[in-house]
Amino acid sequence: MSRLAALALIAAPLTLVPAPLIAPPALAQSGGLAQVQSHLRAVSTMQADFTETNRAGQSVSGQVSLKRPGRIRFQYQRGVNKLIVSDGRALTFVDYEVNQVQRWPIGDSPLGVLLNPERDLSRFAEVIAGGANEVRVRARDPEHPEYGVITISFSRDAGAPGGLMLQGWTVRDSQNNLTTIRLSNQRFGMAIPDSIFRYRDPRPRNRRR
Repeated sequence: MSRLAALALIAAPLTLVPAPLIAPPALAQSGGLAQVQSHLRAVSTMQADFTETNRAGQSVSGQVSLKRPGRIRFQYQRGVNKLIVSDGRALTFVDYEVNQVQRWPIGDSPLGVLLNPERDLSRFAEVIAGGANEVRVRARDPEHPEYGVITISFSRDAGAPGGLMLQGWTVRDSQNNLTTIRLSNQRFGMAIPDSIFRYRDPRPRNRRR
């Protein structure tokens, strides 16, 4: 997994999105966003397997654990010595190959919409597909195109929280690089200890901040 691919998951803020050329009807907009909001608020914990694919078609896999509010961990497969984790305050990207740690406020991340279900989706996201089988939400900052675009996909599933199942998301940066996360084997409502949202800091003690 490249460093840029990992950073694409966490380094693009979410704000209001201009309407697409053919906008869904207003009722579909409000209904779709309301259902997404209902799903987010219904999920307290989730675990799933994930596959991350970059523009070149290279893929890595792992397991994601989520605990609201604010906590998430991407544990990559053996041999990928990187970690993305949020402790409820900041998202941290840890590269154990080069002993580097970078942190961002949760609110400055595309994952912020998944980690804070109390945010008003209508202020920074719009439905771009809302058919019988799926709901897709897209967000980007028109004042900062360099941040890229994120699209989050849900399938309709009567047995899932709020009637939706999170399927994954795609981030496209300003250089047209595409990073896609696909989820499978989603599980909800399990006990997840706070300890898994901590990380081992690989930096020498005198370099830590």
